[in-house]
Amino acid sequence: MPRPYVITVSSEKGGVGKTTLATNLAVYLKALAEDLPVTLLSFDNHFTVDRMFRLSADQTELHVGQLFSATPASELIRQGEYGVQIIPSCRDLNLFNPQPPADEDLARILSRTELGGVVIIDTCPILDPYTRNALFAADRVIVPIKDAPSLENCQHLANFFADHGISRAPLRLLPCLIDTRIRYSGPFKDSYQLLKAYAINRGYRCLEGFIAKSPKVESLATNPEGKVYPVLTHGRSTEVHLQFTHLARQVYLEYLEKGPHRMGEVSEAQRTRDNALIHREQERRQRLLDSCLCCGKKLDFTQLAEAFYLETSGRETCGFIEESCFYEMVFSDLYAEQKTAPGAAIKELFRETAQVSCFLLQRLDSSHVKLARLDHNGETLSCRTSEVKSSRGLLRRGIPLLHNLLERTLSANERHSLLLIKKSANPATSILAETPYSRFQAIFSRARLDYARQDQAVDAGLNNPVFP
Repeated sequence: MPRPYVITVSSEKGGVGKTTLATNLAVYLKALAEDLPVTLLSFDNHFTVDRMFRLSADQTELHVGQLFSATPASELIRQGEYGVQIIPSCRDLNLFNPQPPADEDLARILSRTELGGVVIIDTCPILDPYTRNALFAADRVIVPIKDAPSLENCQHLANFFADHGISRAPLRLLPCLIDTRIRYSGPFKDSYQLLKAYAINRGYRCLEGFIAKSPKVESLATNPEGKVYPVLTHGRSTEVHLQFTHLARQVYLEYLEKGPHRMGEVSEAQRTRDNALIHREQERRQRLLDSCLCCGKKLDFTQLAEAFYLETSGRETCGFIEESCFYEMVFSDLYAEQKTAPGAAIKELFRETAQVSCFLLQRLDSSHVKLARLDHNGETLSCRTSEVKSSRGLLRRGIPLLHNLLERTLSANERHSLLLIKKSANPATSILAETPYSRFQAIFSRARLDYARQDQAVDAGLNNPVFP
């Protein structure tokens, strides 16, 4: 499967020429290698990419923010001018994606696409989640610097790689917007040589050459047509044209030499993680008891659909209760001492709340248990205590359901042990997958913490009805 070679253009300093660099590099690469797919996208909201490349007849509501919402990249890409493909920009990524992406999301997305060639990413001048995604996915990070402050800000980019345990080898600094008229006395004759010396002294590597400041190039974004023109077509008489030609050759040779190695690393790391997740899920499946923990009926996990998953706080016991057993246990065993049995409306309301709640069962002593209803965050909504009498309650095959459950999970002397019960999706064993199981454990952790803070000997005030 083809993978993209990702070039990220990034700097935390505004006005250093990031967008000019990203857009023109795309054009020069395409001119250098006509058969090379070049795709350009921007996480900034100035729409320069769209103004420069979008064909007038191409109108779409798709944009780059949808990369993070499961829309395939192939559906977002639009053919632009000069042979460059673009993904349209988004006016407000944070508004479109209220939940910021994890730093590795873009890398995972790109590693699974069939997008080949070179992908160039223009970033905004802050280290926000989208810039971080672009850095994490990059085979090459080009950092334009034009002065000492922009050079100092490179430390933040280097720290990003260090924080993720990634080599900062992809970082390459490129002096940009250099005013070649300025000369210095001493060993460094101009600002290009000075900036390059400063960068090397700080341990950074630089690309060969620089991009000069040019009034002609700066004027290419201002015209009656509202277009942004590339240097290749409207600035060939400038020295910047030769500089971009040289830069494109460097980048193209690196692409030919190294290829999309970052996507290979991401894919391999993802395979390792996936294998680990599969192994952990298999371990969880192996710990399952093979029968309903209320009635003792043997369960066929390949056919099990309607069930409640449960686990003790020490993870010594885990398994399933058939849905019908759970409801019978609650209404017949836990509510058996009530003078008036719950009516049909109450039972139906309970079944509805059970779909979105969790239930925490605690054995208080040999004859009493406490059942609490929790929300999806693990916060207690209501609770009650009930008396356990093995001779009472609905018997299925002669077995009191609650009594049997307690015997298999919470012994009478395990007062500090808890049992969490949660309705599973269909199939029931899907709760053992990493994401739903992690949510289950997060609820259990919150519940254990709350109950650890309570005085387990005091149960006063807990005898009110649990369910409305």
